[in-house]
Amino acid sequence: MQETIEKLLILQDRDRKIHRVQQELGHIGPERETFRAKATATQAQHETIKNRVRQNEADRKRLELDVESKKQQIEKYANQQLQTRKNEEYRALAHEIETCKADIAKIEDEEIVLMEQAEATQKEAARLAHESEEIKKLADGQIAQLDQREENLKKELAELQRGRAELAAVVDPSVCQRYERLFKSKGENVVVGVHHGVCGGCHMKLPAQILVMCQAHSELVSCTNCGRILYYTRDMALAGTD
Repeated sequence: MQETIEKLLILQDRDRKIHRVQQELGHIGPERETFRAKATATQAQHETIKNRVRQNEADRKRLELDVESKKQQIEKYANQQLQTRKNEEYRALAHEIETCKADIAKIEDEEIVLMEQAEATQKEAARLAHESEEIKKLADGQIAQLDQREENLKKELAELQRGRAELAAVVDPSVCQRYERLFKSKGENVVVGVHHGVCGGCHMKLPAQILVMCQAHSELVSCTNCGRILYYTRDMALAGTD
């Protein structure tokens, strides 16, 4: 049975490596998406601020047109004043002219606010443009590294799995099936040592008969608590001290 245990330990070591490579491969996709999401979010912020810049420009042009329209109205009312001979109509036109001038003053105040906002928005747009470019460069570099790492891991995994098939082929099929069932349910620690009278997997104390069977190496011995396959070597302390 010692030879079978040695084969199982080698197989277990290979399975642990395969499991760790698979775990690392599983992390690459989310990491890659994190970098992409960060770059996309920064780009979205930049697009938002660019839209605000464009909207600001559109609002300023609209106000300029409103001012021009009010000025044309003033000119129209002034011409009508020159043509009228009625005091009441003259005063009404004068009131319209004053109203237009007041409207122009309000519009010009709005233009000043928009100009101040435009300056701040353009600065923010320039900052985000630079930040977006830098983050994209960083993300592209990190993603390229992850792509290369993924390719290397896939090659390593394929090689490990090919070797694993060869290692499993030299183990008795019934023993191999038993080992694989345990590996699925117990994780990486299936074939465990006995030290100071306890199982190296669940760390529970083992009956004396189990310890004797481990020392005899005459058959595969399982932990009575967790079912893992046990083994003992001379450098392990077989029994615990009470």
